[in-house]
Amino acid sequence: MSENPQVICPACDDPLAEYPSLDRRHFIHTVGGGAAALLVGGATASAGGTTAAPTPRLIKPAENLIHELFRGMSAEQKTQVVYPWNHGGGAGQLPVRLRMSNSAYGRTVSQVFTPPQQELVQRILRAISADDDSYRRVLGVLQSDTRGGLGGAAANIFGDPSSGQYAWVLTAHHLTLRCDGNSEPDAAFGGPMYYGHSPDGYSARNAFNAQTRSVVSLFDGLNEDQRRRAVLTGTPGEQYRSVQHRNGSFPGVSIADLSSDQRRLVTSVMRDILSPYRKADSDEVMEILWRNGGLKRMHLAFYGDRNATDNRRWHFWRLEGPGFVWNYRVLPHVHCYVNIAAAR
Repeated sequence: MSENPQVICPACDDPLAEYPSLDRRHFIHTVGGGAAALLVGGATASAGGTTAAPTPRLIKPAENLIHELFRGMSAEQKTQVVYPWNHGGGAGQLPVRLRMSNSAYGRTVSQVFTPPQQELVQRILRAISADDDSYRRVLGVLQSDTRGGLGGAAANIFGDPSSGQYAWVLTAHHLTLRCDGNSEPDAAFGGPMYYGHSPDGYSARNAFNAQTRSVVSLFDGLNEDQRRRAVLTGTPGEQYRSVQHRNGSFPGVSIADLSSDQRRLVTSVMRDILSPYRKADSDEVMEILWRNGGLKRMHLAFYGDRNATDNRRWHFWRLEGPGFVWNYRVLPHVHCYVNIAAAR
């Protein structure tokens, strides 16, 4: 996706300019700084009571660790987990590296890698996490939702880290995470991302419950007229079709129409949904957001599933604008699909 050239003037055209303590630079630093205790607050054992693997020491950036893993693979291992950059693309199909998977793609970590290489995979996962707690929460999702935990996930490489474009992609049940060394131009996280967890989003056992709580606080902060505009009937869909970027109008209530207090709640939501990720990735999200026009061009929508039998007013929430979709299903359990890139 190509960048949409424009001049960004934080001092004169910033939706947060009315907050003296939340100018653009401070907001990017605060939201993108990897706040502790995300993937739901508290440094407890992993979901379901399973003890997570020890946290590896963080010494090198993820990109360096990916190069180390690639160099140490045998030719046979590479035939099992290394694919061409555009593998699976063509004829209207997305390359596999850009797809969002709900299961391990191909051979699993325990099937392919030696114990030292499996430790490298753990270190890569830690390196793309904001902190130890976020890393342990991801392991908790893997252990509760994927048979074999991290060993039952797949860690594939698309392209060649030694000479050009590449993407390291971890896939498992309820997870698609990637690191590409900025090989994918103008795309946050290296492309569309997916995460989820089996407990319902309102449950304290859900690894992403803090995000649900944050959005509930935002919804509670809307007045009745804003809620009428924000709550829609139906669902926004899931998987890639649900996060394809749109041109023109967006559903829900415009962030530009919110009061300053309500916009503060929006910044809290942004901080909470980005805080599991390392600072480099969160900063890239915020830079792309501002290049696409900033928060004033974003919309917030809530969807009440017409087929639901519970009494919840909404089951999805969605933050959307030019080049930005964060599509989060709360019930019956969490599925979240994300796509952030420079607007066309």
